[in-house]
Amino acid sequence: MNTLFAYAGLFLMAISIALIATPLVKKLAILVGAVDQPDPRKVHTKIMPRMGGLAVYIAFMVTLAFELKFNIININSVLLNTTQFYGFLLGGTIIIIIGLIDDRYQISAKYKFLGQIIAAGVVMYAGIKVQFITLPFEGTFEFGWFSIPFTLLWIIGVTNALNLIDGLDGLAAGVASIALATVTIIGFAMGNTVVAFMALLLLGSTLGFLRYNFFPAKIFMGDTGALFLGYNLAIFSILGFKHVTLVSFIIPILILGVPIADTLFAILRRYLSKQPISIADKNHLHHCLLKKGWSHRTTVLIIYGISIFFSLTAIIFSQAEVWVAFTVLGVLFVITAIGAESINILNTRRQPIIHFIEDLVKYADTKQSLDKQNLKG
Repeated sequence: MNTLFAYAGLFLMAISIALIATPLVKKLAILVGAVDQPDPRKVHTKIMPRMGGLAVYIAFMVTLAFELKFNIININSVLLNTTQFYGFLLGGTIIIIIGLIDDRYQISAKYKFLGQIIAAGVVMYAGIKVQFITLPFEGTFEFGWFSIPFTLLWIIGVTNALNLIDGLDGLAAGVASIALATVTIIGFAMGNTVVAFMALLLLGSTLGFLRYNFFPAKIFMGDTGALFLGYNLAIFSILGFKHVTLVSFIIPILILGVPIADTLFAILRRYLSKQPISIADKNHLHHCLLKKGWSHRTTVLIIYGISIFFSLTAIIFSQAEVWVAFTVLGVLFVITAIGAESINILNTRRQPIIHFIEDLVKYADTKQSLDKQNLKG
């Protein structure tokens, strides 16, 4: 019970520091000119301070340093080795620096990408890599040298996936909070105290910031926050699931279902329209929901609901038998595909799955009518 109170106390400490730090960061952002100007692709219509992710970083680091100093929950006894731990922190700090520079000066994508590669390189050099996974029935799959490009792609992909959905007040911070809460729950359930603890601290830091970021937002998290949260979710998933079964390896993909699916749909959409993959558009999930007539706040809440659905699926997935897990995965895939077609996220008139289901319904109705006629005859 004392341990539970200790976790709760540190969680509340992270929230409190973020609540205090965010207004100060807002003033700093305005002072240094780190502001977001409205443009046709964006939803907001007035100048907004960016750089809010710095408050999340401060709250997380201060609370973590407090625990390491006073060892309230004895996390030192189960902490990952020193090299990995400091590699993780250094990589996160590099991401924060890149985000701060971009929020102020709007650097090009190639420089942001270079910074992310450096951060990922630091993490991998420290020994945090996806090394192997245990297959569902027997044996293991060793990544070998492929662990380096695989880990690099995973870190950079997840880091940027969260950034892509950061288009409405409170959206990215809320989706990240749901994902972090899920990582915390599954981490504790699997006995991975380190990942669960750090995810819990980052959750508190993000919730404190969300108080100022939810609609109507007083500050944006900017690339500073979106990239930092994405980076941490990528690292937590590697630390939590790198040596487990293939089924468990799918868990982080489910937890991050909304940003990953939105990214994949964006890539496919741009490929189908023969546009460069890096080009920005207004056909992301939140844009499509807004086009359907939903309000700003309602759109955010709908996406929160989708994220919770993915997260609950991940929790069920982590506890289920292999055949149940993959059945759930198949059903989730169909639901996602139908939802994507219904809001036209691919920006195409083709709706093969919906039309297939409609044809099945028509066939069933026709067959039922014929059967009734045959019975009467």
